[in-house]
Amino acid sequence: MAADATTDATAAAEDTEAEEQKETDERREALLSELSSALGDSVLATHIDPGRDVWARVAIDAWAEAAEVVRHRMGARYFGFLSVIDWMPSPFGRSMDSEVDKALGTDGDSGTDETDEPAEMHHGVTGGESRFQVFARVAKVGDPEDHWGITLVSDIPESLEVPTWTNTYAGADWHEREAWEMYGVTFTGHPGLRHIYLPGDFEGNPLRKDFPLIARMVKPWPGIVDVEALPEVEPAADPGTDTPDGSGTADDGGGS
Repeated sequence: MAADATTDATAAAEDTEAEEQKETDERREALLSELSSALGDSVLATHIDPGRDVWARVAIDAWAEAAEVVRHRMGARYFGFLSVIDWMPSPFGRSMDSEVDKALGTDGDSGTDETDEPAEMHHGVTGGESRFQVFARVAKVGDPEDHWGITLVSDIPESLEVPTWTNTYAGADWHEREAWEMYGVTFTGHPGLRHIYLPGDFEGNPLRKDFPLIARMVKPWPGIVDVEALPEVEPAADPGTDTPDGSGTADDGGGS
């Protein structure tokens, strides 16, 4: 009887959890439905993590419009961040592995050997067709009953040009400057793309996977250190020889 009661309680809890998850799914499905009704076929792919988050990949031609829709039509007035990601595997491999990586056999697995095929690009949960993608996080806040966030993603074309979001979210200004500086992506319509971190005459874009970190090839990154192995644990003493105070092997009478 007790086992049956436990089984019934477990089933009831699972049913409740399933209902709550369904409600959460419906909530985020409604967000995607509203976005799709505004952008149409420009919504290329979506993904929902039930009860946690939602993503949508939109065509680059609709990138600026997507910002307008989520802010003014859907109420996501809070701008979190905007950045770029380079999905290309590093052509230099894992050149700064620690001794721990080498011992675990995780170094040199990027397919950079001349006899290996080029490593394949793997995109995020909404997929992708390009090496570079732009992504941004916005949210609707202030209403405990209607609080949500969404991550928007778009493939960046070979021209490396993306419409600016600064006309909709003023906070995107700094983020687009950083992405331009670090990845070489131009945000068309931005009021003033200029360096934040690097000297004005700096050449290259340091966060691209194909940017060689020459200084670190000469001198390894300080954070990569050789970690000493933990000392071996001595086997436990025979229980029959333990001292009353648990300090180890019983005294054989020799004393000290």
